[in-house]
Amino acid sequence: MELGMIGLGRMGAAMTKRLLAAGHTVVAYDQDKAAVARSVADGATGAVSLDSLVTQLTTPRAVWVMVPAGDAASTTIERVARLLKSDDVLIDGGNSNFRDTIQRAFSVQKSGTHFLDVGTSGGIWGLTEGYCLMIGGDEAVVKRLQPLFEALAPARNRGWAHVGPNGAGHFAKMVHNGIEYGLMQAYSEGFALLEKNKDFNFDLPKIAEIWRHGSVVRSWLLDLTAEALAENPTLKGIGPSVADSGEGRWMVAEAIASDVPCPVITLSLLERIRSRVSDSFGNRVLAVMRNKFGGHAIAKQ
Repeated sequence: MELGMIGLGRMGAAMTKRLLAAGHTVVAYDQDKAAVARSVADGATGAVSLDSLVTQLTTPRAVWVMVPAGDAASTTIERVARLLKSDDVLIDGGNSNFRDTIQRAFSVQKSGTHFLDVGTSGGIWGLTEGYCLMIGGDEAVVKRLQPLFEALAPARNRGWAHVGPNGAGHFAKMVHNGIEYGLMQAYSEGFALLEKNKDFNFDLPKIAEIWRHGSVVRSWLLDLTAEALAENPTLKGIGPSVADSGEGRWMVAEAIASDVPCPVITLSLLERIRSRVSDSFGNRVLAVMRNKFGGHAIAKQ
C-alpha cells in the first residue's frame, strides 16, 4: 500500500522504515530536510512540502500525521485536511487529547475526508519490536488500511485493533500512558528502598536481573531498568527531574470528571511534578526508564 508520512522524528522515521521493510510505499515529509533525506536513504520518496506530499500520492490517499500534540498537530492537520479530497484518509497517530480528536474528526469529515485517530505505543523500540496501535474511527476505513496496521504491529494478528469511534484510539492511549506512570513509579520506589538500605548492601543490577525471570513483577519496563542499572549501578550523572508528556494529566483529569478513583496513577503524576524540585534515587530510576523506552532526554547532574 501507499502512505504519506508527515513527521519524521523518533517515531515517524522508524515507522516509515518498518513500513518500507514490509514492502509498502511511503512518501515522507518533515520540516527538517535532513530527516527527509534519511528516510529517502531508507527507500522513501521525499516531499518538499505538504502540498508536494499530497500530490505524489494516488487517490484515495492515506496520510499519517506523526507530530507532537497541541499546536503542531492542530496546524498540520488543518493544512493537510484542506489538501485532501473526498474518500481520502487522514490519520493522527500522535498523542493528541481525545477531546481535540473528536472535534478534528468532525471538522475533517465535513468535506468527505475520513479521519482516524491511532494511539501509538512502542517508543524507540517499535522499529524492531512493532507498535501497539489503538485505532478510533470508522471500521470500514480501518479495514481498508489493514495492511498498514499489520505491518506496523508486532504481528499481523496481534498488537493492533479498532477500539471504537473517533476519539476512542486516543482515549485508550491516554489510559495506557496513565498505567505506564503507575508501573514506573512502583519500580522506582522499590529500587529506592533497596538502595537506601545499607545493612544488606544490595546489588541492584543483580536483583533487577533475577526479578526478570519467573517473578510476578517481570515486565519490559523491568528489562529496561535492569539494563540501565547494569550500565550504571549508582545512576551517577543522572538528574532526578522527570518530565511528563501530558497524557497522565489528561487521564487524571478525566478520572476526576468521571468519578473514577485512580489514586496510584494520580500520585505517580504528582511524584513526577515533585521530582523537579527534589532529589531521590527513585526519580533517577524513573528518568532512565523513560530514556530507555522512549529516548526521552535525561537531565544531567
